[in-house]
Amino acid sequence: MARSATRPKDSPRAAQRLSAVAGAVGDGEAGESARLLYDRIRLGIMSALSVNQTMSFAELKELLGTTDGNLSKHARRLEDAGLLSLRKAFAERVPRTQYSLTPKGKRTFARHLEHMEALIRATRSD
Repeated sequence: MARSATRPKDSPRAAQRLSAVAGAVGDGEAGESARLLYDRIRLGIMSALSVNQTMSFAELKELLGTTDGNLSKHARRLEDAGLLSLRKAFAERVPRTQYSLTPKGKRTFARHLEHMEALIRATRSD
């Protein structure tokens, strides 16, 4: 016996919202790079660098409340994906690593934010 379900008619606005979410999810250009942002530490690194031109290893470590090894591992993943660049220098004989977003990193993070905004809009009622 087939079950009939009553389904409200889709409004044009609901269809538009779902389309925006589907478009963001199906963003082939972002690819594997976008998946890297699902991790809390990597998302934190990208967020911090999106509002600061550069940040040092120590600044990111303090901001994110993580260990040296954990931050290094996640920063390396972002660097390997081409989202993050680093510059090493010495300040009074102390090594200092500065991080910044690459153009690809900026684009990937902007697409990620657009996707999140589309999801938020889609989940809000009319």
